[in-house]
Amino acid sequence: MAVLICTVWLILSICSLFISIRSVCSTENTTSDVVKSTVPVEQNSKSSFTDIYTSTEPTTTQSFYRPTEQRPAAAEPLPVSGSIHSPVAGADRLCPCDENTAVCDINCCCDRECNEEVALFTSCSISAVRSGSKQLCSQDVAQYTLRTTVDGYSELQSSVQKETNYDILCIQAQNRYDGLSHPSPRLPTDSNFDSLFSQFVSFIFGSELSDEVLPAKVQTLTGYQFGDVLDTAEQSGQRGMFYLPAPGITADCVNNSPAAFLKDQSSRCSQHVALDGDCSSLRALRMDTYTNIQLFAGKNADAPVVPVDVASVILQSTEGTQTELAVSDGVNLLPVLITPTLCANVVLKVVYVIKYNSAGEVENGSVSLVLGFISEAEVLLQQEFQVMYIQGDVGGRAVHYNGNPGYVVGMPLMSGDRSADGITRSINSKDTLSLLCSTKDQDCLQGPHQRSPILFGLDYVSGCTLRLEDITNCSLISQLILDVLRGPNSPQYVASFGNSPLENVLDWVPVKTNINPTTAQSCNIPLSIHLEIEWTKYGSLVNPQAQIVNIREVIETNRSSLAPLSGGTSILPIRSSVAFIPVSAAALPGYRATPSINAKLPFDFFFPFV
Repeated sequence: MAVLICTVWLILSICSLFISIRSVCSTENTTSDVVKSTVPVEQNSKSSFTDIYTSTEPTTTQSFYRPTEQRPAAAEPLPVSGSIHSPVAGADRLCPCDENTAVCDINCCCDRECNEEVALFTSCSISAVRSGSKQLCSQDVAQYTLRTTVDGYSELQSSVQKETNYDILCIQAQNRYDGLSHPSPRLPTDSNFDSLFSQFVSFIFGSELSDEVLPAKVQTLTGYQFGDVLDTAEQSGQRGMFYLPAPGITADCVNNSPAAFLKDQSSRCSQHVALDGDCSSLRALRMDTYTNIQLFAGKNADAPVVPVDVASVILQSTEGTQTELAVSDGVNLLPVLITPTLCANVVLKVVYVIKYNSAGEVENGSVSLVLGFISEAEVLLQQEFQVMYIQGDVGGRAVHYNGNPGYVVGMPLMSGDRSADGITRSINSKDTLSLLCSTKDQDCLQGPHQRSPILFGLDYVSGCTLRLEDITNCSLISQLILDVLRGPNSPQYVASFGNSPLENVLDWVPVKTNINPTTAQSCNIPLSIHLEIEWTKYGSLVNPQAQIVNIREVIETNRSSLAPLSGGTSILPIRSSVAFIPVSAAALPGYRATPSINAKLPFDFFFPFV
C-alpha cells in the first residue's frame, strides 16, 4: 500500500513540473518576441482647432526572432512594380474642397488657409477625407466636425482614425507607382507629337490608326455597320466621306461633320454670311453642294456608286410662304445677288433620305431642299440639316414607327388604308393624315398647297379663303374644297399605338365622318373640317402609354346662302383644325382583399363553461 502511494505522488510531481516549464516558455515568448511601437502623429500648426489622434490599431509592428528559430521566407515582389508604394500624402494633408490657392474656401474645413474664417463656418462641405480608395482593407480617415462655442462662433475639431473594411474582397495593399497622385501629362513637342497623336486619336471613327482587330465575320461583310461613315465618290476618283453640317462648340456650322450610318440626325447651325462676297461663292449656300453627291453602296473596293436624286425643291419667300418648284434632273438653282441687300436661292434646309437593305448596302438616296432669300448685307444665316435611314427590303413596309408602344408627343400619326391583306401605308410623308399649312392670302382653289402632318398631342388650326365669284359649279367646288382640306389620298385608318403592326387590323381605328347640317341646301360648301382625336393612357401609372381610341371627322357646311357668311365681302374663310381630347378615366387605387380567417375551433374549446 505504501509503495502504491509513493508511486502516485511521484507521477503527480512530474506532471506539475512539466506544466510549470510550459507556462514559463509561453510567458517568455509573449514578452520578448514582439515589441510594439506607435508612430507619433504630426501636430497641426493651427491654433483655431485641436487635433485629436485616435487609433484603434497599432500603426507599426516589428518582430524579433531568436537565432534558434527559422526566419520565414520573404514574400515575392508584386509583378507590376515589385514594391508597395505608400500614398504621397496622408488623409490629414488631402483636401478635395480646396479649390482656390492661398484663399480660404468657405465651409471647407480641411483648407489649411482658413484660420479666423473658421468661426463663421456653418457646416463642413466635406466631413471625411480618406487617404485611399474605399475598397482598401485598411486606411486612414480624417474626420472634420464643427461645434458651437458659448459665444455662438464655430470651432473646428479634426481627428485621424483608422478605418477597417471588412469586405472579403477588399484590397490589402495598392502598388500604384505614384500612390494617390496621377502622373503629369506629357507636353507635346516636335519629337513626341506623332506618338501622342497616334495614342489619343485612335477612337475616331473611320481612323486607320486604330489597332483594334475586327472579327473575321465583320471584315468579310460588304455593307456598312452601325456607326460607319458612308463613303462618297469624289471627282478626283478617290473615296471621300459623307458630311452633314452640325453645330460644334458654338452654334456655328461645322461643315465637315461626318454622318454615321443608321443614326438619324437633325441639327441646326448658323453660317456667317456677307452678301457682297459670299452670296455666289460660299459653298454652304449653294444647292449643288448638297445634290452633287454619289454614295458607295458598300465598303468594299468594287462597290457600285449610288447617286443622290433630288426629290423636291421648295422656294420660301421673304414672308415665309413656300412654293414647290418643278426642277428637272441635273438643274441647280445657284444663289444670285439680286440687289446689294438681297440674295436669292440660298439653301435653308436639307433633308436626306437614304434607303438601305438588310445587308447594310445603300440602295438609293434622295434629298429635299428649301431655298430662300437673305435680305441683309451681313447676317447670321440659320440652316437646318437632317438625315433619315429607311430599310427597303421589308416587304414594302419601309416606314418609321412613332412610339413603342404608345405615341410620342410631337410625332406624326401612323395612318393608312385597309386592304384585303391588312393595312397599307405609303412611304411618302405627303400621303399621311395632314392639315393645310397657313399662309398669307392662301386661296383654296389655287395651288399648290403646303401641308403639315398631324402631330400627336398638338392642336392645330389653319385654313384658306374662297372667293364667291369662283363658285360656278357648286357640287364641283364643294368636292374640290373637301379634297383640299383632307389632302390627297387621305387615309381612313389610324394606328391605335405608335408601333401597331400592319397585319393586325383590329389595332387600327377607323376615321368616322359626320356632316353638319344634314339637311340639303341649294349649295352645300364645306366651311370647316375638324378632327377630334380621343386618346387615353394605357398601362401602368408608372409608365403610361398613349393610345388612340376614337377619331371623328366633323364637316360643317353652310346652313343658308353664302353671301351673308362672307361678312359683306366676296371672300369666305374656310377652316381646318385638329384637337386631341384626353378621355383617360381617373386612376383608382387598387387594394388587395382583406384575407379571411377560416379557423375552426375544437368542439370542446370552451369546456366546461359551455
